[in-house]
Amino acid sequence: MVSRLLLALSGLALLAAPAAGQTPVSRATAEIVATYPHDTSAFTQGLFIQDGILFESTGQVGASGLRRVTLETGHVERQTALEPPYFGEGSVQLGSRIYMLTWQSETGFIFDAGTFERIGTFDYEGQGWGLTHDGTHLILSDGTAELRVIDPADFSTVRTIEVTLAGRPVRRLNELEWVDGEIWANVWQSPLIVRIDPESGAVTGLVDLTDLVPSTLAGSRDAVANGIAWNRETGQIYVTGKLWPSLYEIRVAGATD
Repeated sequence: MVSRLLLALSGLALLAAPAAGQTPVSRATAEIVATYPHDTSAFTQGLFIQDGILFESTGQVGASGLRRVTLETGHVERQTALEPPYFGEGSVQLGSRIYMLTWQSETGFIFDAGTFERIGTFDYEGQGWGLTHDGTHLILSDGTAELRVIDPADFSTVRTIEVTLAGRPVRRLNELEWVDGEIWANVWQSPLIVRIDPESGAVTGLVDLTDLVPSTLAGSRDAVANGIAWNRETGQIYVTGKLWPSLYEIRVAGATD
């Protein structure tokens, strides 16, 4: 089981023990604490909680947008759409602004967090996948093993983080979330979340979401696990997937080295 999961991360044989001096990688399963409804038409690309409120960004041309959602019911309280040809991706709130990426347009959008009014745009090179922040800077994933730390004032790249597991790059990093001093990332087309040290880029832990994947969607190329939200006030962690019928509060259980 562990071998299959590790291979899914990057297509490399990452089964060797860590090199001398490297920190062992913990492996854990996601234990469901609570289950909530989720819109099965939502191609989830970004998920975050701000001041106890759930926000979600969605993808697909013609169906992309930003929404504020009632956690308990899945009801969409407020939403705004991205017009074609934009394909929505990750999103995050920093201060009074919500930042949202697009996939291949090299354009990001800035929204007023209260009204969802579009108040600006920003540019970046390459693709946009996931987005989070460390309290000061935005952190962007683009499908590679490199994360970009971005100054929200001028959108310049402050530094990059090379994400590695056992010294090897971990690619296909997708939705991002800052969780209590770590960066958590879904790995596209994998049921895994990697826990990343934001200073070194080393993967320090894996969270396996296999048991949460809906049986009707198992094996789907598109309806994969994607979406991580951490409530900074309570410590609660929520996850979902593209087109999934449920959103879960989880507890990370059974960690082993």
